[in-house]
Amino acid sequence: MSSSRLPGKVLRLVGSQPMLARVVARASRASLVDEVMVATTTDPSDEPIASYCETAGITCFRGDLYDVLDRYYQAARASGASVVVRLTADCPMIDPEEINRTITQFHLTCADFTANRLPPPFRRTTAIGMDTEVVSFAALERAWQEAAEPFEREHVMPYLYDMPGRFKISVADWEEDLSHLRFTVDTPADLDVANQVYAEFDDRDDFTLQDLLAANALHPEWQAQLAGVKHKDLFEVDHRAKKPDQGQTTERNEPHDS
Repeated sequence: MSSSRLPGKVLRLVGSQPMLARVVARASRASLVDEVMVATTTDPSDEPIASYCETAGITCFRGDLYDVLDRYYQAARASGASVVVRLTADCPMIDPEEINRTITQFHLTCADFTANRLPPPFRRTTAIGMDTEVVSFAALERAWQEAAEPFEREHVMPYLYDMPGRFKISVADWEEDLSHLRFTVDTPADLDVANQVYAEFDDRDDFTLQDLLAANALHPEWQAQLAGVKHKDLFEVDHRAKKPDQGQTTERNEPHDS
């Protein structure tokens, strides 16, 4: 709820439903996922998320606002998960089959960590908004124990791939480069386009990525409206987490939604 670029974004309406409901519904359709859990924070600002989850019957775990790695680890431990799939709550067009594809590669490659995209300097091929990360609980626990850099704690998974050879990783790349396409919600412009997408599909949330790509080709104005939106950098951290005596003040960056 404390997003700086779009406050309260995870409960803003996308079509007729809150964005969080769209993400949960679409993630729940992934046949290889056993349970969907919302991992939000104990901050009072996120009380509406916890209340919404309770009303909607969605499992909800509450943890640290800034140490998102700790929040994920504690949520995974509470659920008894042996494999954890990470999605972010600002991706209301996430494709269940893209989730399945990434999970399948995780198992086929016997990896500790698999993603369908990694940040620069890695080459991205997946459309923004389809991001899926899969990690074994054992690897997540080691990252939780050892990660020390602020960006590793806030962005959850970097410790798994920021040093070659530390873990066995695999990337589920696309044959076609879709990295120029944006289907996430991080700004008011993103939210406007997301509503246009859902209007195109008559407020249904069961459209596939292929359906979305076909509709996007018919509506070049969607991507044109987002041409100036800058995607967040891996090394950005939310400096609100710093204590006053650390003496650093910078522009406020938003915490990652989970």
